[in-house]
Amino acid sequence: MAATRAIQQALQAAKLDPDGASGHHDGEVIDVEAREVPTRHAADPSIPVLPGRSPAPFEPARAEPVSARGRTVDAEPASARSRPAEGGPGSFVSGRVGGDALAGRDYKLFVPPGAGSRPMPLVLMLHGCTQDPDDFAAGTRMNELARDQGFFVLYAAQSQRANPQRCWNWFKHSHQVRGRGEPELLARMVREVMKRHAVDADRVYVAGLSAGAAMAAIVAAAYPELFAAVGVHSGLAPGAAKDIPSAFEAMKKGASGPVRPLPVPTIVFHGEADATVHPANGRQVITAADSEGSTSAASEELRAQGRRTAVRRVHRDRVGAVVLEHWSIHGAPHAWSGGSPSGSYTDPQGPDASAQMLRFFLEHPRKSR
Repeated sequence: MAATRAIQQALQAAKLDPDGASGHHDGEVIDVEAREVPTRHAADPSIPVLPGRSPAPFEPARAEPVSARGRTVDAEPASARSRPAEGGPGSFVSGRVGGDALAGRDYKLFVPPGAGSRPMPLVLMLHGCTQDPDDFAAGTRMNELARDQGFFVLYAAQSQRANPQRCWNWFKHSHQVRGRGEPELLARMVREVMKRHAVDADRVYVAGLSAGAAMAAIVAAAYPELFAAVGVHSGLAPGAAKDIPSAFEAMKKGASGPVRPLPVPTIVFHGEADATVHPANGRQVITAADSEGSTSAASEELRAQGRRTAVRRVHRDRVGAVVLEHWSIHGAPHAWSGGSPSGSYTDPQGPDASAQMLRFFLEHPRKSR
């Protein structure tokens, strides 16, 4: 009954806002169920502190993958927090792009050791609903990889005023094209960070989970001159939905109509037991990214440290270079594969999506298009 009421309220909000523009009346919630995030205080000696991290006023709740329920409690804004990066050297700093709460967004930036000594890659990470940059960083362990391999990680934070559950608005037509809405804001965020830091412009990438994955695909499709490759984890293809009804339909069984082309190298992770975003969506992302038609594809079954098995399907172009990878994970839910239980919506039993995405990214510097 509660789920039915939530859907009815979302549909009513869509009727009140036919243009789908962000505003104070946005009531649409499209993604995983919300979870309660308790506020903790650093002075409390009972607070568990993750290895290599200093206590902070807010630490992400340690939730079982995709099973949390409850109301959403907004945490401190990302711009109010700054703490040492996970696992040692480097810094995790806060920033903001844009104006007020509706026109701008907070972000957290991991600056790796040695930054400034040479241009380094940058990965834009887009969290799922109810998450924030600290939670997403903890769950994906991307900062640890960045510290060891030398690249920047930019975590954009969705505003609760822009979406009550902090979902990226991938399902609104006003946030799906170049030069408008959240895609334009995210591209601007990346460009501003590139101006302030020594970023290798040929190695800028974007990845996301769930709603963040759907927005990552949209941003990469809208700005192929900026992003060299994209990672889509449990997400949907660009143009899979244009409103609330089509969004629910796509999440249930895949987009019913044609999707937009995704003209950059693409790696997809999707759990076969995903009950939130149907695995058909992962296949549609590959179809969108294969608009020119790859000449060959090969499959292999892999096992992640004796736990979940996955089928990786690799697509090559006419000269034999890998341009697409599709990882289909047996028994995996709607969660970041191989992630840490320190973050929400993670599946520690799966193959390491963070490491595999990074490997794929670094194999694909930006080419002249």
